Amino acid sequence: MNNIISFESDYNNGAHPSVLRHLIDTNESQSASYGYDEWSESARRKIKVACKADNAEVFFLVGGTQTNATVIDSMLSRFEGVVAVETAHINVHESGAVEASGHKVLTLPSHNSKMDAEELRALLKTFHADPTRDHMVWPGMVYITFPTELGTVYKSFEIEQIGDVCKEYNIPLFIDGARLGYGLMSNECDFDLPWLASHCDVFYIGGTKVGALCGEAVVFTKNNVPRQFFTIVKQHGALLAKSRIAGVQFDALFTDGLYFKISRNAIEKAMRLREIFQKAGFAINDSPTNQQFVILSNEQMERLSKLIAFETWEPIDDNNTLCRFVTSWATTDKDLEALESSIASI
Repeated sequence: MNNIISFESDYNNGAHPSVLRHLIDTNESQSASYGYDEWSESARRKIKVACKADNAEVFFLVGGTQTNATVIDSMLSRFEGVVAVETAHINVHESGAVEASGHKVLTLPSHNSKMDAEELRALLKTFHADPTRDHMVWPGMVYITFPTELGTVYKSFEIEQIGDVCKEYNIPLFIDGARLGYGLMSNECDFDLPWLASHCDVFYIGGTKVGALCGEAVVFTKNNVPRQFFTIVKQHGALLAKSRIAGVQFDALFTDGLYFKISRNAIEKAMRLREIFQKAGFAINDSPTNQQFVILSNEQMERLSKLIAFETWEPIDDNNTLCRFVTSWATTDKDLEALESSIASI
């Protein structure tokens, strides 16, 4: 693994050098704990400016799964569940963390990993018309990811439509932004961070997958922080005593637009990676972000895996497999050249 180029994920490197440098430069300074340090306060101010949301409230948590489980648990009553598509991260790859906190994930069909607003409306309408609904889990919020688990992006009108349904039924919209920078920097994205902040109730800015060692920034946008959210964060094991670790990193990421610059690098490298596979004649899914999904024969997959690290996603049939190749802030031209050479050799 250490001797081959890896496209396995966007968090298989350490921190971006500017983030690491800021951690080193602040290392000898003492500070308050639990997010009350000067760098966390600075990062909050910078994030509010980037979101053009002066009244937003920002919290730093340790990782994506803890963030999703904590935010969902904090905003739902005990009898409520969260609506998501079948492919949603909280439904597939988070080890039942939401259910472990006592909330059912209520699923809708996935359309290239996206939610359809009319299907959401139909689910809510059917539920509220059911005379036996008091015996059921109530849909209490809606969860979507941007970009999605398959690297696709919602258009602004799609998020607006989902948001309108949420308003109609008075439930919050939560956007998982573990890879938010890569979605916003995609050539197919038709909105920016301030627009996103104004069109949901809560979202988070992913750090772990976008240049940080660890950490996510949760942003409540409408004076709607749940009661005792800090305490709930701690209950979920998502609070660092040395919370400055996250604060310092986001302070660096939101200085001089670094978060967006490194996200753009990943997109540019992903489009080049896409071209390499297409020129070699491989079928590839339509993803405009840093996750690219390629169909390899099982024989090709076995050969390539000895030269390049990537993730096996799911079988297509008995002879072919969908594989994921991911770029990040750390992906270089040399990495892509090695990939191209490896593909040619199989």
